Parts: sequence; structure tokens; C-alpha cells
Amino acid sequence: MRNGDMGRGERLFVSYAGADRAWAEWVAWHLQDAGYDVELDLWHWGAGDNAVLRMSQAVERGRMVALFSRAYFEVSRFTTEEWTSRLASRDASQRRETLVPLRIEEVEADAIPGLLRPLVVVDLFGLREEQARVALLRAVAGPVGTPGERPVFPAAPGAGRPGRLRQLGATGPRLPGSLSRVWNVPSRNAEFTGRDELLVRMRTGLAGAVTVLALDGRGGVGKTQMAIEYAHRFSGEYELAWWVAAEDPALIPDQLAALAVVTGCALTDTPREQAMQALEEELRTRSRWLLIFDNAEDPGALSGHLPTGSGHVVITSRNPHWHHLASPVDVDVLTRADSVALLRSRSRGLSEGDADRLAQALDDLPLAMVQAAEALIAYTPDKYLDLLEHHADLATDDGTPPDYPRSLAAQLRVSMQRLGDQEPVAADLLRACSLLAPEPFDMNSCDPSARQDEQDEQDGAEALVPLLLDPRVFRRVLTAVDRFGLARVADGSVQLHRLTQAILRDQLDSEERARSVRHAGLLLTTAHPGNPKHPATWPRWSALLPHLLHLAPADLTTPQARHAALGACWYLLERGTARPALPRLQALHQAWLQELGDDHGDTLQAASYLARAFYKSHNHAQARDLDRDTLARRRRVLGEDHPDTLISACNLAIWLAQLGETEQARDLDRDTLARQRRVLGEDHPDTLASAGNLAIWLAELGETEQSRTLAEEALARQRRVLGEDHPETLISAKNLALILQRSTAIPATSLDPPPPPDPPA
Repeated sequence: MRNGDMGRGERLFVSYAGADRAWAEWVAWHLQDAGYDVELDLWHWGAGDNAVLRMSQAVERGRMVALFSRAYFEVSRFTTEEWTSRLASRDASQRRETLVPLRIEEVEADAIPGLLRPLVVVDLFGLREEQARVALLRAVAGPVGTPGERPVFPAAPGAGRPGRLRQLGATGPRLPGSLSRVWNVPSRNAEFTGRDELLVRMRTGLAGAVTVLALDGRGGVGKTQMAIEYAHRFSGEYELAWWVAAEDPALIPDQLAALAVVTGCALTDTPREQAMQALEEELRTRSRWLLIFDNAEDPGALSGHLPTGSGHVVITSRNPHWHHLASPVDVDVLTRADSVALLRSRSRGLSEGDADRLAQALDDLPLAMVQAAEALIAYTPDKYLDLLEHHADLATDDGTPPDYPRSLAAQLRVSMQRLGDQEPVAADLLRACSLLAPEPFDMNSCDPSARQDEQDEQDGAEALVPLLLDPRVFRRVLTAVDRFGLARVADGSVQLHRLTQAILRDQLDSEERARSVRHAGLLLTTAHPGNPKHPATWPRWSALLPHLLHLAPADLTTPQARHAALGACWYLLERGTARPALPRLQALHQAWLQELGDDHGDTLQAASYLARAFYKSHNHAQARDLDRDTLARRRRVLGEDHPDTLISACNLAIWLAQLGETEQARDLDRDTLARQRRVLGEDHPDTLASAGNLAIWLAELGETEQSRTLAEEALARQRRVLGEDHPETLISAKNLALILQRSTAIPATSLDPPPPPDPPA
């Protein structure tokens, strides 16, 4: 319509933020209908195109129609580059010729960059569709001046002639935000935050070759809110939008039959099956319809209700297995920036720092954050975080937000009940994992045959035995866990989210907790990697370590579970990381002192490990005192010649020597070596370790000849028994070289005692 000539094929580039895609399509369609040559990225740019180059070319070829919104002026968006590059080479007088600014929502004046504020901006929002279309075309055409001919009377023939696209039969999108006649979608969430990229991905897929799309993700992540927002944001694209509550498949047919009545293809008294058939035929002839099946769980149960035709279907589900029916879209938690924005929008006066702390504790899960914002009416952020840490179930069960059907805690409670009804072993597995660390637990690492004796002892733990033994049960159980969206399942590993884990743990009653403790212990012991001194076991120890360090000492209820926990600490000490091992060993030792008593074998074993951790942390006196007490107790309980007693004696000698009490170390090791030779034999690794240590103490005290003889004999036996390249063989070889240096009066560095003997199997 520039100078009275509509369109003339002039080229226009539509610049918009991804969140405003519906407006961009509406504007582009009506401009093209008016005869303009329109370039819109989502219509004209394909896979493999250089988006930056295409943008640059589009901006230079013609005028730019800019859709102003709050999102448009976010600095991180490409829209900033688009409008700034378009104005960069133009002076103020030419801006009218290069940029057409249109507002599609209320934008505060201070949100608009100063360079653009002088421009006259045309508003498209708040108008009826025809008014908005006229305003759009007038804004693009510019002033027309006084017409040369008398305008046609509005009622005269020819007035309101359809545009180019409508002459070809196209119907075009409605004004964004206007609802179709057939509509039952829930109300829009006024405080919906973020998700622009996912909404664009949804629209791109459905506008292309995809007709059925499945939003999947954990409970409370906002799948339903995403579907509602999509329906409202792109309502102009559909003549029919219908919401179906699909959690109970038995209720789906009645809801589809109701749609058949609303569309007029069936009467209220039409039998349900006939109404559904009529609806199928009706939708097959339509193109602009949207069906949303919310909270569907079983693809098999839903597949028979999915209509054919060129309309669109959106499914929301915690089950990720929709690949054979739909194109999946994984809905994850919010970004931290969006989480902070959501919390602050719903809780007045909340600082950005407090919002960040809350978002982190709540896993950035939308439902949890909405509940937290409601709770902040009564709690300070610190008080709520404390409640969340100690009573996660209570913190997430107190109040149900109006935009969600259930609280997070109630949702998990219902899901676990349903999972337990369908697959009890899967529910047992998740309850056991709620006591472990939030890292993945590799179920494939479990070897139940290696600990069959413990399984026999595990009264009430039989439910997990078929899980670990029977491949069919194993697969069925992990599939059930994945289908309910309660944990991440990948490559045989199960991982609970931190918040989900805390809530499930709090929801255990006393009987369930006792059962879960036994199951958790069974999982850990059947996954035991082996001796942590052997490097070949280290990769498996690394994966299991978080769980062995996390499980509460009181929850290690079997000898096998306790030994596995000690093995994890030994692994840390072996890898030179005593700092995290020390507090864990202190906690284990203290708990078992109270629970099992001072003289129990596991308590004494924890004390022996703790002494080594003290030594590795350079607390030599504490190591000496603790092992001195341990040795005395083992001598009294086990006897002088028991292998564990001899290990304590060997260790104590090392701590004594480190503190300069070398003579006591020598005397203790002489006695220990004699007993080991008699009890274990000349070639036992523990015997050879004591021989090597004694050789060091003798050298330190100047008894070089005896030292050299003993070291040479020990090294020869280690080479034969352990091998030339074993770490302890190499340490003994180094020590012998230093002993020989001392015998020739050459200065030598300190001798290195080998590490304490292997932990018991």
C-alpha cells in the first residue's frame, strides 16, 4: 500500500524474539497476503544454512519489520544484532525508511534502547484481529497522502477485497492470543517463566513434518504448564484445541466423545463408539486442530485414541518411551536464571542471593519452587531451607499450588504407590536408592552370586534377589522405574534426583526403612569391586565410592556392608586422599563403638583403618595411641597369634618408628615377624612386609649387617612371590639400596616402610 500500490513485491525481513514466534507467523502471513516479499527465518532458512550470514543478507536487502516485546530487547538475543546492524549505516532521517517498529505487548519505555525511542511505534496488541491487520499494513505502507480519487464507499462492491493468499484459498492464522470456538484448554499461567527455546522447538516440529509430539520429564518439571502455554501462545494457529486428561486411559473415550458433540459431528445421545468414529472422520478432513493428552503413561493404551490427519497432537508424560508414536521432547528443570526469576516473581522482596540458594536446594524444579514461594509467606528463606534439609517431605507437602493438581510430596507418594502396585521390586529398588548417594548406581556391577551367603541371611530382602539374578526381571524393573519418571535410567544405572531422594527417604515408615536398609546393604555388597589395593579394581571403586561414603553408619547392618564401607575408605587412603576418609572413618568407628561395642571385630577393624588415616594425615601420635589400644584388645579377644592381631602389631611398629621410638618398633617387629613365620609361613606377604620393616628399623639403629641380610632375603622372596614389578617389591629394592649405601657411609635419604598389610578379605 505504499503510495497506494499494495505490496509491489517489496522485500521485508521480520525480526522477532523466539518467544514471539506466533506473532511473527501472523505478521509474515498477512504481509505476504498483501503482496510483500517476506523473509521469515522459520519459513525460509533450512538445516545447514549459515544463520548469521542469512541474517546479514536479509537485513541488507530490504526493510525490517521489528516486533517489539520485552523478550525482543534482551541483550543476549540475536534481535540485538539485527536492529543495531540495520541502523548502523543510516542517519536519523532514514530510520523511517529502514525499520518498521511494531509493539506486540506492553513494553516499559526504559526497556527500549535510547536509539529507538524517537521512532513512532504502532501497537498490534489489544486490538481485534481485523483492526490489527489494518494497523500492520498501514504501518508498513507508511503515509499515503491525500488520495487522487474519491475513496470507495465502504458498502460498495469491491470493498474489502481479499488479499493474494486468501484468493488462493488460504485461511491464515488468527491473531495470536485469540481463542478458537472449540476450546477447553486450562487457563494460562500468568507467571509462566522461561522455556522459550522449548516452545520454539515444539512449534518448529509441529509446523514441519511432526504431527504428534511428546513432552516427557520427571514429575513437577512443568510439562503440563508447557502444553498449556503452547496452546495459548499459538492459539491463532488452530480452529480447534481440546484438552484430554489421560492419566486414566478408561476416561479418554468420554472426553473425545464430548469433543465430537461440540464439533457437531455427533449428538449428545450418540453412542460413545459412534461419536468417536465420527470425530475421527471429522478431524481427518480438518487441518488446524490441536489435541493435548495430559499425563499419559502407557503408549499402548493411548495409541488407539490418536486421530489421523494433518492436525497436531501433544502428549505430556513422565514416561520417555514414546518414540514409536511421537517425536519426543525432553523437558528438564529450569535454568538457574529462570528459576531465580520464577521465585522472585512469586515472592515479593526475595533477594537474588536467597532465590539462588533456594533454587539450588530445590533442584530448579518448577513445582518445588512454586511451593517454596508460597511457603515464604510464613518462613524466612533460611527457615525454609532448614525445613527442607531435615523434613523434605513436609516442606514439599505443605500446600498445593493452584496451577498444579498435587503437591510434589503428594505426587511422589501417589507415584510410588502405583509403582509398588504394578512392580513391587521396582519400588523396593527406589526406596533402597533413596538411602544411597544421588550419583548413578550401576546395577550391572552387582554380582549376587559372589555374596549368596549374605542373601541367605537377609530376612525380608528376597525381593531384590530375582532382580539381580534374573535378566528378565532386571529389565522389567528398570523399565518400570524409567516409565514412571522417578529416576534417570541409562545403561543399567539408576539415579535419583537429590530432592526426589530426600522426599522418598522421609516418606519411609519404620518397616519400609528397615527393609530399605537391608536392600541398600545388599546392593553395596553385591557390587563390591574387590581388594582396593589392586589397581584393576579402582574404576569400579570410583563409581561405588559415593554410595559407600554416603550410607549412614547405623544403616550398615551386616558385616559385609560394613566391610564394604571400610574398603571405600581404604581405597581413598590408597589413592592418597586421606582428608575425606578421615571423618568418614571417625563416624564409622564412633557409631560401631556405640552399636557393637569396643571389642567387636568390625569396631576394631574400623579403629585399625582410622589409625592409618591418622598416620596419612600426619597425626602420628593419634595413630600410635589408637593402634596400641587396638592391639591390646585384639590380643585379649583374638589371641597373640591371630592374623588381625599381627596386622595391628605390624602397623603399631610403623607408627612408633615414625615418632622416633625406633627401638620399640624394632622389638615389636621382631616378635611379630617370628609369630608370622610360624603362623603364616615364610613367604606370606604379611611376613615379608614385617621382614622389610624390621630391616629398616635395624638400619636406623646402626645394625647394618643384620639389616642388609634380612632385606636381601625379603627382597628375594618378594620377587619370587609377588613379582619383580609389584609395588612392595620395588619399595623393598629401593630400601635395600639405601641400606647398602649406609653400610658404605654414603649419605642416604630416609627409608620408606611399605604400606600396612592388605585389609582382610
